[in-house]
Amino acid sequence: MIGIPMITGSPFCSGARIRAAAVLLASALTLGAAIAQDRLHVEDLKVRAGAGDKAATRTLAEAYYLGRGGVRQNFVEAARWYLRLARQGDARAQTSIGLMYAHGYGVKQDLNEARRWWSFAAAQGDPGAQYNLGVIYSQGDAAVRDDPQALAWYEKAAAHGHVQAQMNLGMLYHEGRGTEKDPVRAYFWVRIAALNGDAVAAESLKTVSSGMSASQIAEAEAEAQQWIANSRKSP
Repeated sequence: MIGIPMITGSPFCSGARIRAAAVLLASALTLGAAIAQDRLHVEDLKVRAGAGDKAATRTLAEAYYLGRGGVRQNFVEAARWYLRLARQGDARAQTSIGLMYAHGYGVKQDLNEARRWWSFAAAQGDPGAQYNLGVIYSQGDAAVRDDPQALAWYEKAAAHGHVQAQMNLGMLYHEGRGTEKDPVRAYFWVRIAALNGDAVAAESLKTVSSGMSASQIAEAEAEAQQWIANSRKSP
């Protein structure tokens, strides 16, 4: 079985760490509930998917991607079914097929096509797609690098609770990329990521807080704690 792509860390300015591979994150492939180990009725699912049944289409895509439910892992088939679902406007599938284009899994690798699908999903509010666009614009080559765009997409994903986006957004504020340096906003977002369990963010607080006054840290800390409290009250 071919391994599923995983998250790795990579350098981000001045030695600070950003949570992302060059382009992707594993959670971009939105797999939803685990597929049962029982054998799937594949032919029946294909008939239903062909008739426009989104649930059947997603089940097939995920089964082929993971190699579960009695089918062999087959990225070509996975891409086929994700693409069908993505063309129906499904944001999760658009994020997933973008991942496959970015990696070249089951399709020819094409970062522009990945970005196109992520743009569709991001416009629908999918935080994984928003985060991926942030990564592309913050770490892409000269043709696509655009720090203000990266900041904007990280802001959206961070507001939706995407932990890696929160971390990366804080580092953009810390480095002054796409915006003026803002130590309070930097600490605020990195602290939120740390409170959400991100170990890298917890380590990075020392870097972010360097040079900040006690009052600035207290202000950012209070705002971060309030943000977390409000987010946990939300349904």
